[in-house]
Amino acid sequence: QVQLVESGGGLVQAGGSLRLSCAASGRTFGNYFMGWFRQAPGKEREFVAAITWSGSTTYYADSVKGRFTVSRDNSKNTVYLRMNSLKPEDTAHYYCAANQVYSSDYWRTKNYNYWGQGTQVTVSS
Repeated sequence: QVQLVESGGGLVQAGGSLRLSCAASGRTFGNYFMGWFRQAPGKEREFVAAITWSGSTTYYADSVKGRFTVSRDNSKNTVYLRMNSLKPEDTAHYYCAANQVYSSDYWRTKNYNYWGQGTQVTVSS
């Protein structure tokens, strides 16, 4: 099993940047496929980004492509989400998620077994 704890959220003006971190417990972090999701009030949780075990391959939602970067440091059991050029529509609760098995439909929440509690990101206009 793995436990996930997100941090780094906050209030930022449009155009600003934030870096989210997701710290994982357990010695087998490198065996997990990691994803970032977000959920705005009244909306469904949506895929943001994902990264493979080694970090060699990344995936992004179209809405964040070119602005967000997902990375991981397996020596620190941490995955990051660097968010640049933030927009008010990026406002949401951001979650990291983990799964030991890669799924071609990695954007679906059902394909992740472990979730953190999330961190709030608010972008003001």
